[in-house]
Amino acid sequence: MLIVGCGDIGLRVAQALPARVRLLALTSSVERTAELRQCGITPLAGNLDAPASLRRLGGLAHRVLHLAPPPDEGWTDARSLALTRALGLRSRPDALVYASTSGVYGDCHGEVAIETRATHADTARARRRIDAENTMRFFGRASGVRSSILRIPGIYAPDRLNGTPQARLIKGTPVLQAADDVYTNHIHADDLARACVAALWRAQAQRIYNVNDDTCLKMGDYFDLAADLYGLARPPRVPRSTASAHLSLMLLSFMSESRRMDNTRLKRELRLALRYPTVADGLLARAPGANPENQHSASASRKAA
Repeated sequence: MLIVGCGDIGLRVAQALPARVRLLALTSSVERTAELRQCGITPLAGNLDAPASLRRLGGLAHRVLHLAPPPDEGWTDARSLALTRALGLRSRPDALVYASTSGVYGDCHGEVAIETRATHADTARARRRIDAENTMRFFGRASGVRSSILRIPGIYAPDRLNGTPQARLIKGTPVLQAADDVYTNHIHADDLARACVAALWRAQAQRIYNVNDDTCLKMGDYFDLAADLYGLARPPRVPRSTASAHLSLMLLSFMSESRRMDNTRLKRELRLALRYPTVADGLLARAPGANPENQHSASASRKAA
């Protein structure tokens, strides 16, 4: 199996796989080769921005997991195109899984987003992801490869860098007032890794899967829940009309999209049983500095939500 973009999620995937699977990982960083080898992964030198360096990827793996993000600029994803061209040079893989983003749905105004919903890119980031999805699906149809797409929302985990709201809560970053708030979706990093593994073996050809937990919370309620868990003050609430004075453009863009993702396909077709069905479960499991009193408060907050 080949992992392209073997960061935190890629390493979690490696841990979730049985020992009999031989793991390869594409890396453009010489400094990462020792780390990858320590994890039982064979590093392959290559750079998605240098297509000539990818030529030997064709025929190397039966399954490919594409976790690498698109470039930071433009409207297309030349990296995904370069990868599919390299994979098609010799014998093609049996399965290709691409990790996309829920941002391709755009603002659903709080409606439920299922996989058949039309994409609506509100940002350049989302347009690049849609281009990558189209590249993956075209490659699958043209080559007979069982390609599939995972649409992923916010990833969290207490053992992940910036994987919890704790630092933001300590800083006192505000959230939107209830009347202006948006629905947000999450997935624990370990459940995402397990979803990647399930898709590599069980996903249907050219199929899209939402990869999110069962939580149905607005963003402000999520931060309130985390604050209760960590024993911190709940974040201040501000109206959308004045939010630009307190928040970065990146945060504002996330607060401009509201959707509730449906994960029925994830459970039925990939047969994934979530270890952390809600963000409360995931944050409680290994919360930094959590104690029984904090956990009781968080459980009460979850019931109230």
